[in-house]
Amino acid sequence: MRQCSRTACGQLAVATLTYVYADSTVVLGPLSQLAEPHAYDLCAAHAERLTAPLGWEVVRLDIGALPRSPDDLLALADAVRESRRPVAPVPEPVAAPEPLGRQHAHLRVLDGEG
Repeated sequence: MRQCSRTACGQLAVATLTYVYADSTVVLGPLSQLAEPHAYDLCAAHAERLTAPLGWEVVRLDIGALPRSPDDLLALADAVRESRRPVAPVPEPVAAPEPLGRQHAHLRVLDGEG
């Protein structure tokens, strides 16, 4: 059993908190089986009162609903990161303009017939 990561809190941890910095997302879920170096374990009181920095999103999982495995929260954080990754637009083919004569930058020279 691990204790809450909050300073001066001696309660038992029930949840693990991770940050997905690239997506400005906080993920709070069931306590991971192993202590992760970049994750924080929280007691029930601190997990309940958790707030995120301004502009960040909080993803809360039901703490008792999911089976625990060492990589649950890391997999969730990766899934959140993947879902937010922008999809590169497929470039549309650009048709060449029809020549009206010789062109140079913003000037156009027309043939002498007209």
